[in-house]
Amino acid sequence: MPLAAASLVSDFSPLRINRDWKMSVAGQIAIPFYEVDAHNIVPCWFASTKQEWAAYTFRPKVRRLLAEFLEELPPPQRNRFSWKGGVENDWGAAERSIRADALPQAGWMEPGEKAAGEGLAYFLKEKLSRYGAERNDPTLDGQSNLSPYLHFGQISAQRVATQALAAMEDSSSFLEELVVRRELSDNFCYYNSCYDSCSGFPDWAKETLRRHEKDRREYIYTPEELEAARTHDPLWNAAQLEMVHTGKMHGYLRMYWAKKIPEWTELPDDALRSAVYLNDRYELDGRDPSGYTGIAWSIGGVHDRAWKERAVFGKVRYMSLKGAMAKFDEGLYSQDGILPSSIRSSI
Repeated sequence: MPLAAASLVSDFSPLRINRDWKMSVAGQIAIPFYEVDAHNIVPCWFASTKQEWAAYTFRPKVRRLLAEFLEELPPPQRNRFSWKGGVENDWGAAERSIRADALPQAGWMEPGEKAAGEGLAYFLKEKLSRYGAERNDPTLDGQSNLSPYLHFGQISAQRVATQALAAMEDSSSFLEELVVRRELSDNFCYYNSCYDSCSGFPDWAKETLRRHEKDRREYIYTPEELEAARTHDPLWNAAQLEMVHTGKMHGYLRMYWAKKIPEWTELPDDALRSAVYLNDRYELDGRDPSGYTGIAWSIGGVHDRAWKERAVFGKVRYMSLKGAMAKFDEGLYSQDGILPSSIRSSI
C-alpha cells in the first residue's frame, strides 16, 4: 500500500493571504486539515469571539486565560516514524519564481533559532529590568529587538513570556507589549478583513477624516520622496532611513512616522497606502498583524478614542515634532551616533 499523508497541520495567521492559501489547499485535499495557533499564547479565536474596541476591553479577557495557556513548553521529541516515500517538491522552480528587489542587508542581527535565543538571553539579563522606563526612548537601546524573530517563527511568544517571568516576576510592561498588544493586533486583523484599508477604520474616524479631506496641507510629498526620506522633518527622515538601511525602526518612532504621513499626502487612503508599502517593503517584521494594526491606529484611530478636533486629522490623535522632542533628544537620535554614520551623512 503506498504511503500517504494522514492529516495536515498548519499554523494560524489572521492575514488574508495566508487564509486564502489555506482555503485553496483545503479545497484540494480529502484528509483532515488542522490549524493550530502557535503564533499567540492565547489562541486568537479563544481570546475573543469579536473585534475588540481597544486594549482595555481585550486585556482582561487575555489575562483571565493566561493561567491556562501560559505554561512551559515541553521539550521536543523526535517522531519515531519516518517518511519512507519520495517528496515531489521542485525547490529550484520555487526559488526561480521569487521576484524580489535587492535591499540593504540588515547586518546588525543574525537570523535563526540560535541567534533568537541569544538575543532573548541578552535582553532578559541586560535590559528587562529597565524596559518600562527606556522602551519609548529611541536614543536608548531599551527594546527587546525580538520582533523579527517572532515574525518569522524563529522563537515563540510563549517561550519569550515564560522566560521573562522566570527572569523577573514583575514583567508587566514587557508582557503588555508581547501578549496584550501583539494579540490585539491579531484580533483586529482576524475579525476585520479590511485591516489594511481605510474601510477598516472605526466609523467615528472615517467620518472625521472625511470631513477634513480638503483641509490644506502645508507640505505634499510624493511616494518616491517619502521613500527617499526627502521631507522637511529631520526626525521623520532619520526614522525612514533607519528603516531602509537596517530593516527596523524604533517602536515609538513607528507611531510618529506613520502619524506624519497623513499631513503630507492628499487623502487618508494615500497615506495608508504609502505607510503599508514602506512598512512591508523595508521592515524585517513587515507583512505582520502588528504592522497593519499600528498603521491603522496611527492614521485611522483603531483601538483609540476621539481627541480634540484639529485640521487634517479631525479627531484622530495627533503627534508633533515638538512633542517628540520633549520625550527624547531628537538631535542625539538623528545625528550623534544612534544611526550608522552612512545613514546620518545622508540626512
